Amino acid sequence: MQALLNAIATMAMPTDAQRIFHGRGGLHPGCEAWTLDAFPPVWLITKFGEATLEEQAVLTAALQARHAQIAPYDALNAVLQTRHEGCSETVVLAGKVPDSHVVTEDGAKYRVNLQRGQNHGLFLDMAEGRRWVRAHAQGHKVLNLFAYTCAFSVAALQGGAREVINLDMAQPALTTGQQNHQLNGILSGAKFLAHDLFSTWGKVNRMGPYGLVIMDPPSYQKGSFVATKDYARLIRRLPDLLRPGGHALLCLNAPEIPEQYLRDLLAQEAPALAVLQRLPNPGVFADVSSDRALKVLVVRLPPLA
Repeated sequence: MQALLNAIATMAMPTDAQRIFHGRGGLHPGCEAWTLDAFPPVWLITKFGEATLEEQAVLTAALQARHAQIAPYDALNAVLQTRHEGCSETVVLAGKVPDSHVVTEDGAKYRVNLQRGQNHGLFLDMAEGRRWVRAHAQGHKVLNLFAYTCAFSVAALQGGAREVINLDMAQPALTTGQQNHQLNGILSGAKFLAHDLFSTWGKVNRMGPYGLVIMDPPSYQKGSFVATKDYARLIRRLPDLLRPGGHALLCLNAPEIPEQYLRDLLAQEAPALAVLQRLPNPGVFADVSSDRALKVLVVRLPPLA
């Protein structure tokens, strides 16, 4: 745990939500189970495994000591979440943590919830993906599949998208997505569809074609999506969804599935699509293996000759 303690002792007080320490990347031997995130004004420590009372006490003391240096006039708010045997448990280490609060990233506002569940409302490793969408959405009709809380939609509309169709099975996530748009003063241009994608292809097709399609599915969600089985079905549909010259963002966050898996699916199921690049992840998410890290490919359907 020493590398995590060192990170706490030297960290600055961020204004945007961001990861501070990424032991999961394997670059800090002995700390592979630990991460530290800032969701200002709350610090979130996550351990993939059980945390002893001694570990909790040591981390709380370390946070208190550093917080007194970088924010001496503000209260320390800190949460520890442990994940083991398929379950998660969250305890407040210090201060008061609301059921939900608003954080920022690149000037955009997002509502997060650190008290319940393993997904908090904003995936910090996807920051570069949101920046790419904001920079490339101008004038496009955008399809945001597996939209979750619609952070991609906010970024697209801030970047000048003509319209964004957000589709996700979970209505509560879409409701948060609607709140995210309102937080950013976005009162039009977005649609929110609480549908199962695989039974809604006809409607999705009729609303197209799209200049940009974003696919950010869960890697494994029983009864909804299993990447090794269902990603091929998505890619097979892409050429029909895109207008000529349109782009797609293919995201996969499954350490056990390499980048080449996505490339092979593209070659097999949609050979007309060209891979332009793999987006970099934020530097703090560096990993001993690029195949274990979040994979985001930018692909394009060639324009008509």
